[in-house]
Amino acid sequence: MSHGTEPKPLTARRSPGLSGTAIIPGDKSVSHRALIFGALTVGETRISGLLEGEDILATAAAMRAFGASVKREDETWVIHGVGVGGFGEPDDVIDCGNAGTGVRLIMGSMATTPITATFTGDASLRRRPMGRILDPLALFGTRFMGRDGGLLPLTVKGAMNPVPIEYTLPMASAQVKSAVLLAGLNAPGETIVIEPEATRDHTERMLRGVGASVVGEDLPEGQGIRLTGQPELVPSEIAVPRDPSSAAFPVAAALMVPGSEIFVPNISLNPTRAGLYQTLADMGADIGREGAREEGGEPVADLRVRHSALTGIEVPPERAPSMIDEYPMLACIAAFAEGTTVMRGIEELRVKESDRIAATVAGLRANGVDVEEHQDGMTVHGRGADGVPGGGTVETHIDHRIAMSFLCMGLATKEPITVDDASPIATSFPQFERLMAELGAVLTRDNRK
Repeated sequence: MSHGTEPKPLTARRSPGLSGTAIIPGDKSVSHRALIFGALTVGETRISGLLEGEDILATAAAMRAFGASVKREDETWVIHGVGVGGFGEPDDVIDCGNAGTGVRLIMGSMATTPITATFTGDASLRRRPMGRILDPLALFGTRFMGRDGGLLPLTVKGAMNPVPIEYTLPMASAQVKSAVLLAGLNAPGETIVIEPEATRDHTERMLRGVGASVVGEDLPEGQGIRLTGQPELVPSEIAVPRDPSSAAFPVAAALMVPGSEIFVPNISLNPTRAGLYQTLADMGADIGREGAREEGGEPVADLRVRHSALTGIEVPPERAPSMIDEYPMLACIAAFAEGTTVMRGIEELRVKESDRIAATVAGLRANGVDVEEHQDGMTVHGRGADGVPGGGTVETHIDHRIAMSFLCMGLATKEPITVDDASPIATSFPQFERLMAELGAVLTRDNRK
């Protein structure tokens, strides 16, 4: 995996107008969940469109370690699951690489089964806090042993006699919500999760798709999600839609590079994930939606994107959960807008693969953009469509989204932008470099300015 390789710098240079069709890989969030739910059903689950990045392959390996059969047959992944509560104890440590979503959901899926498993990951993942899921999982009766602060490596001892819980999320986090719901599957009675702010709902959609009873209700504290435990989940065919977070990169590049027009088919536009596209529309982006439909329980559409003159805006803080992974890319886009773009309420970015607020601010400053850093966000002062100098080297901090964001930015700056390590991109978007080159992007391993 990328976390064990030498750094691989990559340089993006000012490019001609991008054109063509961008075939985006499968949705990362849905791919993690499809593998886990396939392992928790009894019978054969078939998954098409699965993202085959390193993070997802780590989750597939974890499901094998717990006893499920997980195989790739041509373009389809086939899983023979062991059922709810059927996980066996793994023989070795579960290495989740760089996958924060993967490790948290996997821990939730085994937390109420009486087995013990030890989890680790790469240097980045070992710095990320796990306490946010350990607290609610402990309420089921799960026990943990690990480093101070709940950091990996971490040993999880599943509850012998799990009890259902009611838990109110202290922060907007689909990962925490999903971990609790997955743990609730093997607890008797009803587990209730209350979220004050709506977060991505892939877990609830997929639970219903495999036969679980999941009921949403409006409560004074927010949205309640009521799950009936110990169901027998039924296998199904899962079609993974294409990832809107990955699509953000070619979409952004087309908006920034003059003369561009690209077509991006089959993108998930789940309302809990589509905040970036609404924000770009508010800034004046020319993004057409064609052929709206539903695939695999998720709303999708084809996008047609043209280079646009953009205007800075104040992004509504309540929109953050629906676009939390896209803020580094949005900040780079905002550098090409006229006026100021304000992004607040995004302190969650400080505990991602890197401190994404600090990393984004440093990258923008290294390339001639005036930006203010706040504890919960940043303010970018746009330089207009042709006013971003570039010419800097960006430290990615082993973060795939920082790497891709600044490479896309470098396609439109006056001088090239180099990222110090492009290897982490393989965790989520292994086709990135090839896809961008096919659209006309100039990306080179020759890092001379």
